[in-house]
Amino acid sequence: MPSPAPFHIVLVEPEIPPNTGSISRLCGATDTILHLVRPLGFSTDDKHLKRAGLDYWKFVDIRYWESFEEFLAAQDELRLHFFTTKVERAYTEVAYQPGDYLVFGRETKGLPEEIIALYRERCATIPMSNPNIRSINLGMAAAVVLYEAIRQRDL
Repeated sequence: MPSPAPFHIVLVEPEIPPNTGSISRLCGATDTILHLVRPLGFSTDDKHLKRAGLDYWKFVDIRYWESFEEFLAAQDELRLHFFTTKVERAYTEVAYQPGDYLVFGRETKGLPEEIIALYRERCATIPMSNPNIRSINLGMAAAVVLYEAIRQRDL
C-alpha cells in the first residue's frame, strides 16, 4: 500500500533562523515538505539555522518560493489552511487530509491582513487562555497543528 501524500508546512517570510531550523527538523522527522516563501529574514546558510536543524537539514524536502503570490498561484486553495491569532475557529475543527498545506505567517506580524480576509473560512487558530500572551512560538504552533493533522490521518 503506498504512503499517503505528505503534509506541507509553509512559512511565509520567516524572520528567526532558529524557528525555521526547528521546523525543518520537525518536517524531516515527519516526512513533511517545508516551503519557505521569500523574502527570508536570514540566509539558509546561516549558522544558527543549521545549528537549530542540526544534521537533519539535508534530509528535509525544502522548496523555495520568490513571493507569497507565486506560492498561492501554484496551489489548489482548497488544500490550504492558514493559521492566525485573528480568528476564533480552533485548529482542531479543521478536517486535514494528506497533501494539505499548513500556512504560517511571519513571527512578528503573522499573515497579511488581506490574506486572512480573502481566506477567512480557511483560517484557524491555536486557542490560548491567557489574554496577555500574543501568540505561541512559531515552531510550537507548527508542531501542534502538524501533529493534529497526522493524528487525523492515522485514525
